[in-house]
Amino acid sequence: MKIALVGYGKMGKEIEQIAISRGHEIVLKVNSSNAGNFTNEELKMADVAIEFSVPQSAINNINRCIDANIPVIVGTTAWLDKKNEVIDRCIDSNGTLLYSSNFSIGVNLFFQLNKKLAELMKPYHEYEVSMKEIHHVHKLDAPSGTAITLANAIIEELPRKNKWVVNTDAKLTEIEIRALRTNNIPGTHSVMYNSAVDSISIEHIAHNRKGFALGAVIAAEYLQDKKGIYTMHDVLK
Repeated sequence: MKIALVGYGKMGKEIEQIAISRGHEIVLKVNSSNAGNFTNEELKMADVAIEFSVPQSAINNINRCIDANIPVIVGTTAWLDKKNEVIDRCIDSNGTLLYSSNFSIGVNLFFQLNKKLAELMKPYHEYEVSMKEIHHVHKLDAPSGTAITLANAIIEELPRKNKWVVNTDAKLTEIEIRALRTNNIPGTHSVMYNSAVDSISIEHIAHNRKGFALGAVIAAEYLQDKKGIYTMHDVLK
């Protein structure tokens, strides 16, 4: 499989190593030096594109892949206010898009665990839910896309919660997310349910970026020759 890496930072380099180790070829690397001038012809050399850039570039990159009829895997976060527009464009163009806030296999299992725990906690109003996420200082968005995915899943299952807030005290109807930034932390996400008598918590700790990169390559392998809108849930079925 021929892959275009749209975004060639630390994640792009991890993806490159894993893709090559699995027998794939990188035919295009887009970074800050060529982000504004890579051509559709270069993009069309690829069977699939993997987009890990920055929020302000993501939508343009995704749309360029859709217009070039190249299936695109999107790992960039903090652009979801335009998600419906992008999906409509993809559907209208008979394109292919797979988005995930996190491509780690472990995190996607953690998503399912989080949803199940929230479902179990629904009758027990004495437990107050909160979250914490820790990332490296270069993480551009806070809270992370992964934390937002976790919080939204809790909101779907707990009728008493209708909103999340970040780094501020939460009202009874809100979920507090503490977003911390420190050195050399690839990503830690915790969900806590606290009552007067005990606490229940679940946590995912990433040791490095390899899990995210492997998941992105597996998603690209899954997406090849498909049309439509997909998520990591589809990949892991």
